[in-house]
Amino acid sequence: MNRKKNLPPSPPNSLPIFGHLHLLEKPLHQSLARLSTEHGPLLFLRFGIYPILVVSSASLAEECLTTNDLALADRPRFPSISATTYNYTSLPFAAYGPEWREMRRIATIEALSSQHLAFFVDVRTDEVRALARHLFRNSGRVELKSSLFGLTMNIMMKIIAGRRYYVEDDEKNKEVYKFKEVIEKITLLSGATNVGDFLPATIRWFACGGVKRKMKKINKNMIDALLSLQEKHPKQYTDVFIKALVLSLLSAGTDTSSNTIEWSMSLLLNNPDILEKARQEIDEQVGHDHLLDESDLTKLPYLSCIINETFRLYPVGALLPHVAREDCKIGSYDVDRGTMVLVNVYKIHRDPILWPEPTNFFPERFQNLKVEGGMLMPFGIGRRSCPGEGLALKEIGLVLGTLIQCFEWKRIGLEKVDMTQGSGLSMPRANRLEAFCKPHQYMIDVLSKI
Repeated sequence: MNRKKNLPPSPPNSLPIFGHLHLLEKPLHQSLARLSTEHGPLLFLRFGIYPILVVSSASLAEECLTTNDLALADRPRFPSISATTYNYTSLPFAAYGPEWREMRRIATIEALSSQHLAFFVDVRTDEVRALARHLFRNSGRVELKSSLFGLTMNIMMKIIAGRRYYVEDDEKNKEVYKFKEVIEKITLLSGATNVGDFLPATIRWFACGGVKRKMKKINKNMIDALLSLQEKHPKQYTDVFIKALVLSLLSAGTDTSSNTIEWSMSLLLNNPDILEKARQEIDEQVGHDHLLDESDLTKLPYLSCIINETFRLYPVGALLPHVAREDCKIGSYDVDRGTMVLVNVYKIHRDPILWPEPTNFFPERFQNLKVEGGMLMPFGIGRRSCPGEGLALKEIGLVLGTLIQCFEWKRIGLEKVDMTQGSGLSMPRANRLEAFCKPHQYMIDVLSKI
């Protein structure tokens, strides 16, 4: 005789077929955060036919991703993304097993190891210099996201193919802009945000058909663009290269680092006193006679605090989706095999028990703070954590430090920058950031020589 399962608390108003989906709004992480506030840090829901466990406390998240790391090592298989993940074989969505472990090994050892990151330091430096040069020549009202996306894309392309792909203000970049739109659409449509993914197959088409058709169309456009490049340069754009490019860009993500920098600049524009404090640190530790480089980052602890506070408030991985490979326990509750576990990083990062005045941008909170366990996990923790953490930290630090060192930044108008969050896998801003920038007078000579 089967014993009765001990399940976590659950909202009482579950509907037939739809379960608790009617309680959700976008962005999903915010909606789930509100439900967790009402019902507790471990919450059992039904998204259509699927059992869902929402985890919203640091201690429970650590238990999920350390103690139960192997039991929860699988990823959900959302029908809408089957086409763009090569039937769930890309690194972020592959099932746990030998194939995934080999992809992970290559990503962490062959591409993103400390040795390889050090080897490509000049690549990152050159791309950040190119961004500074562009802003110097085009100062005034600027929109940052396009340039930041181009920078992260060029770094990946130089590492993979040995050449740049994106050039500012180049009319030849039509394919690049199309590819950029593709990446943005994929991050918008991916993740645990499509209602139809959770409905029975018999009615999924009505709710999900449009999204799935869009994803198939996106996948076809992306492959077509890359195959057209292969026709022109067959030795450079081999089949192996195309697969590596697609998987690397979609797995490691061009949007993730650029989104974090955009959020950081938004926060600094709304808090000019913090921006000034960061500039003073760079002035004192780096000076005005050369552009900041990666070796300077260790001398800039306040800049590191700003980045950590941005990770806390706007983690690009707001929800970490896992699937139970076997029956297990979380806390005192039973979790059945096949249950989808959503760790709400956004909610944990704004927990007032862990973070006093959690909605305030206060980088000083990270000075002399020992971050433990699941308190701060912008890259996840455990065996399925992001392998690109090292690269992302170097990129974000170098770009953000250079923007602060070289330019004065002002909001457009008197109102604060709108911090509304958009929907999507990598938590984009709802609206792209625009600001006024002009070179610091004391940096003009240095900038004019790059």
